[in-house]
Amino acid sequence: MTSITHADDPVSFDREVLQSEIPVVVDFWADWCGPCHMVAPELEELADLHQGTVKVVKVDVDANQSVADRYGIRGIPTVLLFEAGRPVASSVGAKRRPAIEAELGIVA
Repeated sequence: MTSITHADDPVSFDREVLQSEIPVVVDFWADWCGPCHMVAPELEELADLHQGTVKVVKVDVDANQSVADRYGIRGIPTVLLFEAGRPVASSVGAKRRPAIEAELGIVA
């Protein structure tokens, strides 16, 4: 079962991403974004495959503009990997799970 968390305000983002003890894949997306809907099942699969070792969090850029601005999100979907509260890798655009994992440096 997929366990993807939503962080649609700065407080929940800080709690779910910046304070996480495991790496966090953050999907910056919007409901109106077609490519975002294409990447969603890929991230659900990633969450299932790496459950317990990587957390997946979705951030709606319309609901949480301040966080999107903080990390310079200019195009969506943008997926960032956070480790110890810092972004360390990114993947931009709709891609399949293996390509996202490769760009983020996530290995099975």
